[in-house]
Amino acid sequence: MGRWMKPEVYPLLAAMTFVTSMCVFQLTRNMLQNPDVRISKTRRSMGVLDNKEEGEKYAEHGLRRFLRTRPPEIMPSINHFFSEDE
Repeated sequence: MGRWMKPEVYPLLAAMTFVTSMCVFQLTRNMLQNPDVRISKTRRSMGVLDNKEEGEKYAEHGLRRFLRTRPPEIMPSINHFFSEDE
């Protein structure tokens, strides 16, 4: 691999692999769990879906519920250090 790829390319390769995997994850999640996507013939034949509960379940996933309880700070210890009056 050393002949074909230089070591300087490894961080770029890691970043691109991460971004590509996130895109594949989001596309797969939308295809399989989004209530507006209809893959089966029976669901496609329905004109209007009454799926408010399914839409709420899709929109309020576990990560969003967890982050709602957390303070909106990236680095709380640094924020508190610089915001405290001495």
